[in-house]
Amino acid sequence: MTEPSLNRRFRQRLVAGAGLLLPGTANALGAKVIAASGFEAVYVTGAGIANTYLGVPDIGLVSVSELADHVAAIRETVELPLVVDGDTGFGNAINMRRTIRLLERAGASAVQIEDQVFPKRCGHFSGKEVIPAAEMVQKIKAAVDARHDPDLLIIARTDSRAVEGFDAAIDRAASYREAGADVLFLEAPTSEAELAAIPKRLAGPQIANIVFGGKTPELPRERLAEMGFAGIIYANAALQAAVAGMTRILGHLARTGSLAGVEDGLASFATRQALVDYDTFQVLEKRYSAHNSGEK
Repeated sequence: MTEPSLNRRFRQRLVAGAGLLLPGTANALGAKVIAASGFEAVYVTGAGIANTYLGVPDIGLVSVSELADHVAAIRETVELPLVVDGDTGFGNAINMRRTIRLLERAGASAVQIEDQVFPKRCGHFSGKEVIPAAEMVQKIKAAVDARHDPDLLIIARTDSRAVEGFDAAIDRAASYREAGADVLFLEAPTSEAELAAIPKRLAGPQIANIVFGGKTPELPRERLAEMGFAGIIYANAALQAAVAGMTRILGHLARTGSLAGVEDGLASFATRQALVDYDTFQVLEKRYSAHNSGEK
């Protein structure tokens, strides 16, 4: 019997009540840390890529080709399922078709798309705008039609809670499910009661997004799984930790001219080399060196 593909296994795992933790990364090194920490999947964060690659806020400045390049680099590095933040699909339904194909080729196991206008902004920023629900339905249909692997998950996110209210957001999400979305993601509910209502009122798997300092209550995994959520995104927890760590260490270095006293905040040289598989590359260098080629 043929072993199920990575995408099929992920589809089977991301079910109601699983409460699967989906920590985010903007790069391959972060993905390695996620894998080494024992997580089952990786969330490729668009906000993180904007912040780390371009040094800009999450306001739709990353291009689809830049996103695909990051996904490909991460896929080359880890064998875990990759849930990719595809923003708005970078345009209309035709753009969405190209986006899905690019990200699938790059190694995505799931692509999250949202109903904001293009260019979008972070789901926990104020001033968001959404496209008509009927337009988003067509974009979802285009995404479903574009995938080659039927097990590539299409995650439909609605940002309409902040614009049209909670009940309207529920109605939008239900229509996205009818259009073919495999997983639903109602962004930025503002209370525990709203969080609990989402899996009760919507069919199929649901995603919760926990943003430290954001609009949604920071409930523990056990409670969110109990509510019925399939997955829980922590898109930029690692990035926020990295910024805090860099600020602490570099601030100390600037003040004292030394790392003495902050060694506990640094990964060792050996740890860093192990994380990037330095020993493996040494073996390869020896294998392919000229003195092992048999030439005289």
